[in-house]
Formats: sequence, C-alpha cells, structure tokens
Amino acid sequence: MDDVVDALAGLTSRQRLGLQALIADVSRTPTWTWQLPVLIRQRCWLRLDQIRLSQLHRWLPPDACAEAPELVRYRELLNQGWTALQAQECCWQEFGTEDCHQALQRFWASQSDGRQHWTLQRYLTLVDQYRRSFNAGNATIPMLELTRQGDPTDHQLHWVSVSTPMMRHTCA
Repeated sequence: MDDVVDALAGLTSRQRLGLQALIADVSRTPTWTWQLPVLIRQRCWLRLDQIRLSQLHRWLPPDACAEAPELVRYRELLNQGWTALQAQECCWQEFGTEDCHQALQRFWASQSDGRQHWTLQRYLTLVDQYRRSFNAGNATIPMLELTRQGDPTDHQLHWVSVSTPMMRHTCA
C-alpha cells in the first residue's frame, strides 16, 4: 500500500477530489465494461490523465515483439528440451530464415528503445486484474505511472481505491 501512497503524494487536492468521485462512479457501475477508467500519471509533467480501458492499447501500445510466432515457437522447443541450435534450425525451416531474423531484430530493437516497459503480458495482466477486482465488488482503478524517456525502470502500476490512505475521508 505504501507504493500507492507514494504515487498519490504529488497530487493536487483537486486531483484527489476527482479521484474520489471517479472511484464512487466505478463502484456504482453495475457490470464490467471496457469503458471503465484507467489513470495515466506523468510525474514529469505533473499530469494525471483519465482514459477508458478500451483506449489503453492505443494510448500506450503494448510491445508484442516477444510474442512473435517465431520467438514463441523457439521458446517452446527449448522448453521441450531441444538445444538452441536445433530449435533455431527448426524455426528456420518452419518460418524461413529471413522471418526469424527479422523477428529477433525487432525484439532486440524493442529492448533498446524503451518499449520493454509496457509489454503485451503486462497489458493483459492489468485487464485481467481489473476484471477480477471489479467482479469481486472492489472499486479499484489502475493507475499507470509512466517513467521518463530513457529511464531503465518499468512503468509502475498502482491500484487506487477508497481504502487507499490518501483517498479516505479525514473527517471523523
């Protein structure tokens, strides 16, 4: 929970009030929908944007280079006990040498251009956690805290709810 508190530390009182209203709206939503909100926090610009879950893949496209069929097949063969050379030769035969080479180049390029912060797997995990939380009756909203360009750390995912310490009412 401390990481959520830290993530909310720089918010203005207006942003906090907006979050409380947003959480209340989510708690009144009767069924799961792709129209539920996702928060995007850009600390370097002191911004907190709200988008719909359905827009997330366009707003912050997940890097799916690691999910190329050539690389997926290669990993499957390795997991089956094939040597790296055998797996590579098999993939060359199945997909073609050039396609395998391009898939590997795209993967390594994505690792160096900073897109590795937001992978397809992380995107799918966020959607799954959001759906499970909602279906369990918990009004939580994902907040992606973006890293600065060139920062080697991953984007941070926080879950904001009415029970987040900075979101609770302080009036007794």
